[in-house]
Amino acid sequence: MPKKRSGGGLSPTQQAAKFLGVSVLAGAVMAGIALPAAGALGLAAKGSVQGFDEIPDNLKSPALSQRTTILDNKGGQIATVYSRDRTVVDLKDISPYMQKAIVAIEDSRFYQHGAIDLKGVLRALNQNAQNGGVAQGASTLTQQLVKNYFVEEAGDDPTKVAQATQQTLGRKVRELKYAIQLEEKLGKKKILENYLNITFFGEQAYGIEAAAQRYFSKPAKDLNLQESALLAGIVQSPSRYDPVNDEAEATKRRNTVLQRMAEVHDISQQEADQAKEAKLGLKVSQPKNGCITAVKGASFFCKYVENVFLTDPVFGKTKEARAKLWNQGGLTIRTTLDPQAQKSVQSSIKSHVNKSDSVATAATLVEPGTGKIVGMGQSRPYGYGKNETEYNYSVDRDMGGSNYGFPTGSTFKPFVAAAALEEGRPATQQYPSPYEMAYPSPVQTCSSKPWTNLTNEKLSNESTEEKGPYALKTAMAKSVNTYFVQMISDIGICPVVKMTDKLHVVQGNGDKLPEVPAITLGSKGISPLTMASAYATFASRGMYCTPIAIESITQKADGREKSLEVPKSTCSRAMSEKTADTVNTLLQGVIDSGTGQQAGLSDRDNAGKTGTTDERKNAWFVGYTPNLSGAVWVGSPKQNVKMTGIRIGGVYHDLVYGGQVPGPIWKDAMTGALSGKDSPSFNLVDIPDEKPKDNGHGPGDGNNGDNNGNANGGNTTNGNTVNGNTISGNTVSGANGATGDTNGGGFPTPTFSIPSGFIQGQNGNGGRRG
Repeated sequence: MPKKRSGGGLSPTQQAAKFLGVSVLAGAVMAGIALPAAGALGLAAKGSVQGFDEIPDNLKSPALSQRTTILDNKGGQIATVYSRDRTVVDLKDISPYMQKAIVAIEDSRFYQHGAIDLKGVLRALNQNAQNGGVAQGASTLTQQLVKNYFVEEAGDDPTKVAQATQQTLGRKVRELKYAIQLEEKLGKKKILENYLNITFFGEQAYGIEAAAQRYFSKPAKDLNLQESALLAGIVQSPSRYDPVNDEAEATKRRNTVLQRMAEVHDISQQEADQAKEAKLGLKVSQPKNGCITAVKGASFFCKYVENVFLTDPVFGKTKEARAKLWNQGGLTIRTTLDPQAQKSVQSSIKSHVNKSDSVATAATLVEPGTGKIVGMGQSRPYGYGKNETEYNYSVDRDMGGSNYGFPTGSTFKPFVAAAALEEGRPATQQYPSPYEMAYPSPVQTCSSKPWTNLTNEKLSNESTEEKGPYALKTAMAKSVNTYFVQMISDIGICPVVKMTDKLHVVQGNGDKLPEVPAITLGSKGISPLTMASAYATFASRGMYCTPIAIESITQKADGREKSLEVPKSTCSRAMSEKTADTVNTLLQGVIDSGTGQQAGLSDRDNAGKTGTTDERKNAWFVGYTPNLSGAVWVGSPKQNVKMTGIRIGGVYHDLVYGGQVPGPIWKDAMTGALSGKDSPSFNLVDIPDEKPKDNGHGPGDGNNGDNNGNANGGNTTNGNTVNGNTISGNTVSGANGATGDTNGGGFPTPTFSIPSGFIQGQNGNGGRRG
């Protein structure tokens, strides 16, 4: 008795002998089927055993690519994505009619023969000899399964697909050897199950479950006789027998299958005849593939999740490895998206900004202390048509966002305040804060070379009435530009840059912020997600957490489910609790009595900051409660629309500013997202309103200090010193910088501009704008 291998399979010698048993009668004959020239038969027979032995012993069943399902944090489906629409099911979940139909039409002797059907080979050889070519094949279901394995392994590579399907003796030999292995390893039922799950049924449907859903909108287990016959008939030529595009041809093919089922006694002739009279009964479901089909306006969040998967090393060390895993699919991705928050974001956006408006809006909500992104939306939907876009305005360029993000205006000022507080400046810090001034110079940077105002760059406040001296509390509420430029001059640029580094605040293109005093005016482009995450640090009392979008992933493969590792939020202390509490107190003042009054929530502690940039091309509101942070941007993605005399959401605005348009969007989005949620309180600090002091380092009341200005301090001073940094007091007009927001009902037009080339925005070609 020949010995079997420990795994129960035949030895290579036994396999070769078994193959030889059919090679004279079948192996060489198969060459005749594959190659019409009769002269090839002898050569094929001569070389077949050698080729057989050289083929690797083990055929690895490929992991079948399946659809991936993306869920929100409550388990609701957001979207399905796939390279091939397939859902693998067990044989018990496939209709018995379907099992019989596919066997009857594709391999009626499936249960009687082994890997090779000798009768089928002889029948095919005879038919092909009569036709002088390849009129009929003789592949069994097992051989077809092997071929499908090769095709699946080839993926979308056309060269590999061609190699997997080419009509050559070499491929037939490999196919036969592996078919023998599968018969011994799997058995008939598993082979049939695998075949029905792998084969292509047309209309983007791979496997019987996807096919049943596509053509009849039902699971495979519920297919009736005529439906099963129709699907079984499609397999031979999915394009020719496509019932969606050629009902008559598909009907003829279905009836052929029904008749064959009667001939092999799977059904009676009467059953076959009755089924032939039935209409096709199609109930076609259109393919819903990709993030473009996401519900609740979550297409951009869905794409963000996909980009996280394709870029994070946790899912594979190389780009190719991550892409292969994503395309393989079979994943169930549970995300951080909160359906209540997402619905609120989209509802607020829709009620305030139309997709056809000349400007757009984007809003992102993040959970403080966890980094979870719970809401993300924008006014222009995902797509490629008019008033649609594939750019996600909420995120950085490397995650599918705009080229540079968007200038943030005065929403940057809290970062400067936090840096100053960390440096030991008191919450009552005062500066002269004239209406207009030149940038202080020199200003210390992180390097040994200070920044110097070589071109006499200047800036001004929003309104001529905004003139100091001011303390921090009032300066934040009124968003006084000159105050914060003096503050950054006082402490230096380096503490501010170090603070923004801790808050992971970078430009939308990924570059670090420049070390120039004008950064305090928010002149560099930053994404809403970055701003919402940074402000969440204030809400969580100084702990910054990296944003995350994925909570868990399971993968279904080989009939089993396994959990995959996912990126975790990394939390680190960015500032002391005292500093965060102080900023919270300051920003609560912005909502209570400052530029953000229209955005304030009435039922819970909240804080925030407005921002409007040069020529009103961008308007922002970034705010938070102790348990939710959100950023809203409104502007032109290409940075070419000045929001003056403009209609947004059907409402006319003479001048747009941060508290007027983005503020109400934020308010409505947050209100809905927080409805029914806890209402924790801030840990506020007492910031007394101090009177100006004549201490030689700050302004007097207009009558003291080394002023050469007016007695009321209304004009800028020449030679006045603020903590050692000289401030030039020349009165100017047309100052440079981004504007803050006014306090009260008036909205004066900014009277200054940012230096040419200083702001980076997105133009039609993705370049810089001057």
